[in-house]
Amino acid sequence: MSLPDVIGPDLKVLFCGINPGLLAAASGHHFAGRGNRFWRVMHLSGFTSQQIAPHDSRTLLHHGCGLTTMVERATAREDQIDPAEYAAAAGGFQCKIAQYRPAFVAFLGKPAFAGLTNRTTVAWGPQSMMIAGAKAWVLPNPSGRNRSFDLTRLVEVYQELRLAAFPA
Repeated sequence: MSLPDVIGPDLKVLFCGINPGLLAAASGHHFAGRGNRFWRVMHLSGFTSQQIAPHDSRTLLHHGCGLTTMVERATAREDQIDPAEYAAAAGGFQCKIAQYRPAFVAFLGKPAFAGLTNRTTVAWGPQSMMIAGAKAWVLPNPSGRNRSFDLTRLVEVYQELRLAAFPA
């Protein structure tokens, strides 16, 4: 099971999840899990004018944003991904970024960025390197399992990216 990308050329931000969750892959809709806070955070941080439902994810393109995953294989948890899967996905992922040319690639969680770049230490926020011409940014995963970031803090850090990608 994999999950189709929500993608188009020249987006401001391409959000990159680690991999699809089982419910997302089964439903065909990104961030479909009841406990996932992605759609709420996207609205509250100002990326979207209203909260989008997972089944309406393609409307995100009208807001200059898209969705993809680093690893296509669906799992129940991120820790079920073998590190070799990140390395295997890297070439195709970089080709996708080069083809669609987003201004920013926002990794939702550190594992995908770390796996892509072979880094053992990753900081939150903007990164010093580019990915196929796109500025890299690492955001906390919006999964309800991520208890390190409450909703208020998630909104704050996503707003930082929004202000960088959509300056007034």
